[in-house]
This record gives sequence, structure tokens and C-alpha cells, in this order.
Amino acid sequence: MASTLTLRLPDNLDKALQKLCRMEGLSKSDIARAALERYMRVRRFEQARAVAVPLANAQGIFTDEDVFAHLVEK
Repeated sequence: MASTLTLRLPDNLDKALQKLCRMEGLSKSDIARAALERYMRVRRFEQARAVAVPLANAQGIFTDEDVFAHLVEK
């Protein structure tokens, strides 16, 4: 079952959204849903990173190069 979310947008944002809808051939709901899904994915990544970074740092892993060197060692 789907639920409904109502948003109040400032006029300038609504006009920009309407223009994007016409250009993309999508509805406001399509764009809002995609934006919310992306936001939630980013937040989950940030939360996971906040846990993983201290664990990696404790093992001496600080850079991308450290990660790759650690992977090659295994």
C-alpha cells in the first residue's frame, strides 16, 4: 500500500521542478520519490562509513591506497 506525502515548496523551487518535469517527462511525485530514495541511500552510506572508518583507522587504514594494499595482502 502506498502512502501520501504533501510538501510545501517555495515558488522558485516549484517552478524549477515543473520545468524539470517537462524536460524529463516525469511527474513531481516521480522526481520527489527518486530524490528521497537517493537521500536515504546517501544517509545509510554515511552512517555505515561513520562506523567503518574508525575500525579501519584502528588497523592503520587511512587512505584508498591503504585499502587496496590491505586487499592485495589478503
